[in-house]
Amino acid sequence: QVQLQESGPDLVKPSQTLSLTCTVSSGSITTTYYFWAWIRQPPGKGLEWMGAIKYDGSTYYSPSLKSHTSISRDTSKNQFSLQLSSVTPEDTAVYYCASYFSQTATYDYWGQGTQVTVSS
Repeated sequence: QVQLQESGPDLVKPSQTLSLTCTVSSGSITTTYYFWAWIRQPPGKGLEWMGAIKYDGSTYYSPSLKSHTSISRDTSKNQFSLQLSSVTPEDTAVYYCASYFSQTATYDYWGQGTQVTVSS
C-alpha cells in the first residue's frame, strides 16, 4: 500500500517561505495517471486544494495561490515538495499531501497531515 509522509517545520514566521516535503513509499511518483497534490485545511474551515504535480512533472496550481506557490519533485528520492512564499497567519493550517488517480478521479492515498502555524 502506498504511504505518504509530510515533513517540515511546524512554525514559520510571517513573510517567510513555508517548505514541506512529502515522501512517498511503496509507489512511484512517476507512475502513469497519478497526480501528487498538496491540500490544506485551515482551522475551522474546509479542505483547500493548493496544487499538484503530475507523473510527468507538469505542475498545476490553485489560481488563488499560484502567485506564491511552487511544487517540485525529486524522483531520485521519490519525494515532492511545496513552497509557499510570503506567508501570513492566514496560511496556518494542517497541510496534507495526497495521491490522485486520474483514471478514477479519486484521491486514493493521503498523508497524516502536518500542522503548520504562521506566527511571529
